[in-house]
Amino acid sequence: MSVIDWSVLALALVGIMAYGLWRSRGSRSMDDYLLAGQSLPWYHVGLSVMATQASAVTFLSAPGQGFTDGMRFVQFYFGLPLAMVVLSVTFVPIFHKLKIYTAYEFLETRFDIRVRTLTAGLFLLQRGLSTGLSIYAPSIILSTILGWNIYWTNLLMGGMVLVYTVTGGTKAISYTHIQQMAIVTFAMALAGYLTVKMLPESVSFVDALHVAGKAGRMNLIDLKFDPSSRYNLWSGLIGGFFLQLSYFGTDQSQVGRYLTGQSIGQSRLGLLMNGLLKVPMQFLILLVGVLVFVFYQYNPSPTFFNKQETDRLKESKYAPAYQLAEIKHQNLTTQRQRAVTDMQVALQTDNEAGQDAAGVVLRETDEALKLVKTDVTKLIQKNNPAADTNDVNYVFLRFVLDYLPHGLIGLLIAVIFSASMGSIASAYNSLASTTVVDVYKRLIKTDSDDTHYLHVSRWATVGWGAFCIVVAQFANRLGSMIEAVNILGSLFYGVILGVFVVAFYVKSIGGRATFWAAIIAEVLVVVSWYLDLTAFLWLNAIGCLLVVGIAWVLQRTVTR
Repeated sequence: MSVIDWSVLALALVGIMAYGLWRSRGSRSMDDYLLAGQSLPWYHVGLSVMATQASAVTFLSAPGQGFTDGMRFVQFYFGLPLAMVVLSVTFVPIFHKLKIYTAYEFLETRFDIRVRTLTAGLFLLQRGLSTGLSIYAPSIILSTILGWNIYWTNLLMGGMVLVYTVTGGTKAISYTHIQQMAIVTFAMALAGYLTVKMLPESVSFVDALHVAGKAGRMNLIDLKFDPSSRYNLWSGLIGGFFLQLSYFGTDQSQVGRYLTGQSIGQSRLGLLMNGLLKVPMQFLILLVGVLVFVFYQYNPSPTFFNKQETDRLKESKYAPAYQLAEIKHQNLTTQRQRAVTDMQVALQTDNEAGQDAAGVVLRETDEALKLVKTDVTKLIQKNNPAADTNDVNYVFLRFVLDYLPHGLIGLLIAVIFSASMGSIASAYNSLASTTVVDVYKRLIKTDSDDTHYLHVSRWATVGWGAFCIVVAQFANRLGSMIEAVNILGSLFYGVILGVFVVAFYVKSIGGRATFWAAIIAEVLVVVSWYLDLTAFLWLNAIGCLLVVGIAWVLQRTVTR
């Protein structure tokens, strides 16, 4: 990166942190620290909710997901708008009227302390692990750009966010989210525009979409009902609905966002704003990845996008084998460029037969290139057993560094960093609030003053920050980060949602039946995932329904 890039990056990050700390000055009570005094308007709530979900994983891995797998991942979000409506009608008014700090306080009122503690514990485990992945994602950037050790980079990234999270609390997080989303929206739109501009002059945006479609990358909607398929309309609408309902309705990192609203109406508007904007936003981010794929149809592409590992390979004893793979890759790239040129001519002359023929060649070449990449991956593993061999997370970063103009490189790196800071900060805050309110204040020290709990909240934030940084040190073997995060969430969210569904809608079921149903359901969900019985999105619906069904059976057994 150039001096301009570093200047833009530093200015953006320092500006975001300074503004958040300035606007959060005066946060002296536990209510201010954890809920921002419930003083924020709807647009603050909406942007904060979006920024919490849109981590660095979104802006690193999602374009790579679009590059390698096309647009079908967007179906993952199809259940989100409906989930926002359900939350606005059911969850928001109940949480606001109870004047709670965390979602899990409600469970003790409805059931008992065991159910509250178990559900809070499941959240803490899931969110702590997921936050470790969110720290690892931006660390990839620094380690790739600067050649830094990934472990020290994780420590730097996780520690930097702690500064304003510990100092400013929820209000600092919410104000920084506004700047983060503004930078993210502008930079990603500009990146997509420049990608199209860098295509040959004769290739329009519509032509680029046609090429992507013929190469199998515009697979937007899959109507086939297949439980083993990760992304189709039904898994998105049903499994995605349960996942989003659980994430936004029971995950304290999100509940804490909309509890900061000035009123029930402001919180509802913020959630509905998220429901309207999230799917288009994710669509555009994936589309940027698809456009990068089209760009590489006309330009040479790397054999492997993690440049750090290929540079090591060139200096190793496996260099001759790597050179042979590079030659194969170059020949296939030339063949692909001829095919895409034929495709362009066929498109301009409305020659459907020519389009189909060129499309077949493109897909065959794509498969052959994947085989070459597999060979290179094996060489990398032999040379460095600890290497990150899934380069989905590096595709967009490599494109940015190789082709985009200076200044914009720094801005896009700032986007990824700021998005990461937002989601990590929200996670730290939610972990601390749940630990203090649902564990420390309820089970350990129940009668202290507000100042004491405020200090404990800050120390809990530091403690969870350390835990998440440790988790980040082991995240390099999990493949696509955006998939890994959602798989991890699916292991817990369905069960947590099931507990809340019973609490809200099945008044005849008590705490004892719900407690044991949650434990049994969690074991069954983990076993189902381990045996790969179904695609991960369905685990959210399965977990929820298992809790409701098992609790109903147990309750009837107890009352007989």
